[in-house]
Amino acid sequence: MFVGFDYGSANCAIGIMQDEEVRIVPLSGGAKYLTSTLYAMDRELIAEEVLKQLPAEQKAHYTLLRSAQLSRAAFARRELDLLPHEQAVFVGEAAVDAYLEMPDEGFYVRSPKSFLGATGLRENQIALFEDIVTLMMMHIKGAAEKNMSVTGCQITHAVIGRPVNFQGIGGEQSNQQAEAILSLAAKRAGFIDVDFLFEPLAAGMDYEASLEEDMTVLVVDVGGGTTDCSMVKMGPSHIDNRDRSVDFLGHSGQRVGGNDLDIALSMAAFMPHLGLGSLMVNKLPVPSKPFWNAVAVNDISAQRDFATLNSKRLIEDLAKEAQQPELINRLLKVQQHQLGYKLVRSAEQSKIALSNEDSIDTQLEYVDAGLHAKVTEADFESAITIPLSKVESLMREALNSSGVKPDRIYVTGGTARSPAIYKRISGLFPDIPIVVGDHFGSVTAGLTRWAQRVFA
Repeated sequence: MFVGFDYGSANCAIGIMQDEEVRIVPLSGGAKYLTSTLYAMDRELIAEEVLKQLPAEQKAHYTLLRSAQLSRAAFARRELDLLPHEQAVFVGEAAVDAYLEMPDEGFYVRSPKSFLGATGLRENQIALFEDIVTLMMMHIKGAAEKNMSVTGCQITHAVIGRPVNFQGIGGEQSNQQAEAILSLAAKRAGFIDVDFLFEPLAAGMDYEASLEEDMTVLVVDVGGGTTDCSMVKMGPSHIDNRDRSVDFLGHSGQRVGGNDLDIALSMAAFMPHLGLGSLMVNKLPVPSKPFWNAVAVNDISAQRDFATLNSKRLIEDLAKEAQQPELINRLLKVQQHQLGYKLVRSAEQSKIALSNEDSIDTQLEYVDAGLHAKVTEADFESAITIPLSKVESLMREALNSSGVKPDRIYVTGGTARSPAIYKRISGLFPDIPIVVGDHFGSVTAGLTRWAQRVFA
């Protein structure tokens, strides 16, 4: 069976064609989307779990590649006193639940796609992300096959969505590294063949199916990890063409998305309660770097730095020299108990709530008893000025590279639900009609439609 596979920064989904319509297959209970998260009681246990689920013909080669990790996994399982078949790695909401229960005891990664293509990754880090993506793809493929209406149906081919650029730096080399990880993971997960399609183009193809006349459309896909823009000729005279390269007039993309908005909101709304902006006894401001490292969950170097003993000592020293040491001690608790992801998750929940409310009071009891932070829509707009400016620049870049003005702007992606983002986009080109698509399903639907053309 041919599917569209949206391995997203925030959520993952799989679509199939059924009676000439796209159907997104439930992956967890009745939910069509699986949160892009993984939690392991020890990171070495990820390789062990991959080995368990690999096809028999791949096990020997994988065991040779991961011999060191598998040896450490056996030791970790003994140290954790886990039974041989006791679950130690979790995906999706189960991963979130495990992290919230044991934030300082295991290994948690949110939006692993955001790390793909990062520059400076060591060989063992690339191997780790290969295993994380493999395990998630195994879980998603298995869940989709289980929940399909056709008994015994096997998914064999997939078109996987990818951003225009996985990273802001690194160029095509980063993109090739990221695609290589996704391709290898898909093969290990049991896909016979995969193809890739730019995510904004996939979103545009879904919109194209509803058009009754040809037009030029600027597709703006503001996702969890990246924002991608494409200028596309689409409509009845284009939709059946297998080669659409001449219709794609301009592209732009950068690693800026919902994760960046959540981090920015965490810094602006929560970190002042942990000492950001406060003063030392010498009347100089407290250094901001440890606060940023605490919540920069899409930056490997920042997270590694924040978890070190040196970072702990730095925060302890800051508390001794701070005018308000009780605030810095809250940051120390975040460092000791690895609560950075939890803070960013709270910011994400506040962001979602602000789509329908003017203000939200966010509880931060896990940092300090009675601690809470009021966040308003104006606070959010102010906090995300820099990432929103990047989104605006990407729209202008796609416009300039294409050399044409769009007839319409099609906005999609989960992050685009925010009124603040819609206001910014609509204000940029006030004379061009804006169409708001399915924030979560557009990309999956487009990938699914393209899979039928590529593989059928």
